[in-house]
Amino acid sequence: MKRLLTTSLLLTATLACLTGCTAPATSPAEASPEPVTREEIRTDKAPAAIGPYSQAQRVGNRLYLSGQVGFDPATGELVEGVEAQTRQVLANLHAVLQEAGFAKTDVVQAQVFLADLEDYGTMNGIYAEFFGDHRPARAAFQVARLPRDAEVEIIFVAEKL
Repeated sequence: MKRLLTTSLLLTATLACLTGCTAPATSPAEASPEPVTREEIRTDKAPAAIGPYSQAQRVGNRLYLSGQVGFDPATGELVEGVEAQTRQVLANLHAVLQEAGFAKTDVVQAQVFLADLEDYGTMNGIYAEFFGDHRPARAAFQVARLPRDAEVEIIFVAEKL
């Protein structure tokens, strides 16, 4: 009998809500949120995009950085070797971060693409040196081929809290 009464009360409350309940009032700020802005980020301290894409896009407080390979922005040439390329890639990404007003510690996710997974240890040591104690989420993959036959490419996502 108690179960029937409880079920009946719940059903009555649900029907009342369906026919007359309103959503809780929202504050004026919640009623009209600020529109999210998007901005293309460009710097000459990193290689220019070599295709129909940008170095980065800022969307609100998040920054999406395009993949970088080890091009020296001063010469436009790919540096030699996985160690030099990894250092150059991270320098290029850092330049884009700085142009957008972000820091290494704002990076929340990275994707690493290697032409040869045997180079993982070399890349990983340089990557660890770059970030220090900061540890973004990360994935690393071996891929069949990278643009301009680079040995490493890295992508970042950063967010300002």
